[in-house]
Amino acid sequence: MQGRILIVEDDPKIARFVELELKHEGFEVDKVHDGRMGLEAAMDADYSLIVLDIMLPGLNGMEVCRRIRQKSDVPIIMLTAKDDTMDKVMGLDLGADDYITKPFAIEELLARIRRVFRRPATAAAVAHEKVTCGKLTIDASEHAVYFDEETVELTKKEYDLLLYLVKNKGIALSRDKILDEVWGYDYYGDTNVVDVYIRYLRTKLDNAYEVKLIHTIRGVGYLIKEEIDG
Repeated sequence: MQGRILIVEDDPKIARFVELELKHEGFEVDKVHDGRMGLEAAMDADYSLIVLDIMLPGLNGMEVCRRIRQKSDVPIIMLTAKDDTMDKVMGLDLGADDYITKPFAIEELLARIRRVFRRPATAAAVAHEKVTCGKLTIDASEHAVYFDEETVELTKKEYDLLLYLVKNKGIALSRDKILDEVWGYDYYGDTNVVDVYIRYLRTKLDNAYEVKLIHTIRGVGYLIKEEIDG
């Protein structure tokens, strides 16, 4: 592997350990130990990926992620000592590409990095794609969603999940399969994050337009199919 990675981590031992392992894998690595320095480094240099801790002095990782996303699409993997579903949801909503909970095995982090680096080719393949499900249309070239020609405002992860469901409409998808395909890695925790995002989509689609697009398949997961009025 090759590329330049920024580590923003306030624990010197963790930062040094990750730095040495990434260098061993062939990456160039910079590291800083507080949020403001991390934000400045991310804005000043061209990185292939950022490994970003959440609990940071100066400026927390969530805010650093939010500000980076205003200027850059650089892949971000967030680190945290918390194993909380809502923390994961918040980080992903702010634009993080992945999320890993401490303590973690370095092999897991490297696997996540490889997955993130493989995504651009997949994204490019669907860049001009348009998919539909009844009155619902997803225009990948615009990264936009419409219901009966009305724009539906979604977060990045809501969009990714909806696109995956619609591309597989009529197929029952397990939570594990959704996590692997939408979040882009083999998930190592609970699957509650899928249920959270399904609830978000139902609020913005099924409830908002009084239709039933997203169906729960007991014991399996979810599927999306042509809407049924009421």
